[in-house]
Amino acid sequence: MNDTFDVDINEFLPLRDVVYRTLRKAILRGEFQPGERLMEIMLANKLGVSRTPVREAMRQLENEGLVIMIPRKGAQVAQITSQELHDVLEVRRSLEVLAAEKACERITPEEIERLRQAEQRFVDIISSDDITAVAEADVAFHDVIYNATGNRRLIQLLNNLREQMYRFRVEHLKNKDGRRHLAEEHRKILEAVANQNVDAARTLTALHIENQQDFIDRSLEGSEGHGQHSR
Repeated sequence: MNDTFDVDINEFLPLRDVVYRTLRKAILRGEFQPGERLMEIMLANKLGVSRTPVREAMRQLENEGLVIMIPRKGAQVAQITSQELHDVLEVRRSLEVLAAEKACERITPEEIERLRQAEQRFVDIISSDDITAVAEADVAFHDVIYNATGNRRLIQLLNNLREQMYRFRVEHLKNKDGRRHLAEEHRKILEAVANQNVDAARTLTALHIENQQDFIDRSLEGSEGHGQHSR
C-alpha cells in the first residue's frame, strides 16, 4: 500500500464521498492488492478524517463488490475471481447486445459523429501509460451506444453494471497488445451501428465481450496471489 493517496477532493461532496472516491480509485489502480486488509484507524489517519466517513465508505465499496467484510477481521479488498467475472460478463453481454440493437434503430447522425470521435479518442490514447485515462476512453465509447438507445432504464442498468466491471476492464487494458484488438473491435462495432446493421452489431458486441472474458480468464489463471478461482 502507498503511504499517500491521490485524494479526490471536491468541495461540493460530503466527506464520506470524498473518502469513498479516494479509496475506490486506490483499489482500482492496484494501490491496494486483492486480499489486503483495510484498517479503519490507519486509513482515517492517512486521510486526516475520523473513522466514521471511512466506515461509511467501506459500506459503499462493499456494495460495489470491491471490498468484503470478514467477521472479527474487518474489511479487505475483494479478490478478482473467474466466477465473479463470468457472472458480471454474462449479464453485461445480454444488456450490451440489446443496447447495440436499439442503438442501430435509434441512433442520430449527431450521435454517430460522437461515436466516431470516441472511437478515435481510444485509438489516440492506446499507448498511454495512464491506465485510468485509457479505461475512461473505453467507457466513453460504450456510453455513446448506451445513450443512443434512448432507453433510460437500460442505460441505468448498464451504468450500474459498469461499476462492477471496472476492475475487469482495467485488468484487460493493462495489456497494450490487447488494447489494439479492442480498438479494432470498436471500429467494427462503430461501422455496424452507423450503418444500422442490427445483426452485425449484435454479433460483434457479443464477440467483443466474450473476447474480454477469455483474456481476463487467462490473466487470472496465470497470475499468482489471487487465490483459487472458481469456474
